[in-house]
Amino acid sequence: MNRIWKTETEEYSTGVELIRFLKQRSLRIAAAESCTAGLAAALLADVPGASGVFWGAFVCYTAGAKTSMLGIESAVLEKYGLVSAECAGAMALGALKKSGVDAAFSITGLAGPGGDGSQTPVGTVWIAGALKGKVDAVKYHFTGPRNELRQKAARTALEQILKKLKQEYR
Repeated sequence: MNRIWKTETEEYSTGVELIRFLKQRSLRIAAAESCTAGLAAALLADVPGASGVFWGAFVCYTAGAKTSMLGIESAVLEKYGLVSAECAGAMALGALKKSGVDAAFSITGLAGPGGDGSQTPVGTVWIAGALKGKVDAVKYHFTGPRNELRQKAARTALEQILKKLKQEYR
């Protein structure tokens, strides 16, 4: 999913492409992560010069953290669950609002190895992107061991928000 290769001058990744895109348009971005616990933020922070466009990340692993850090109403989490389009959308919008940046993305999911007692299968991940107060969420189902699922989700989130940004800021 994530394209990474080395050239003679640099390593290329979606993170590099995203940071370049944001710099070229003087845009800033923030993240809200749950199951990935900051992995997407680390992929962005690995890029030299990221601090010019990457505001930072909210790592909201629990319902309480999502409520207190991002201002998500507990009723939303109770009604739809922590692994849902509604939760992912609220996380992205919360990150957008709290940080004051141009774009935000969120990741929430179930990385396993065990379930959470709900009907949600392990590997289910919702990734949302928010721009200009509008949000959309996409559901994914990743396979593999826990840490592999988390890495796939983090990389996919960067790809998804880059695609969304490219559509909005041609």
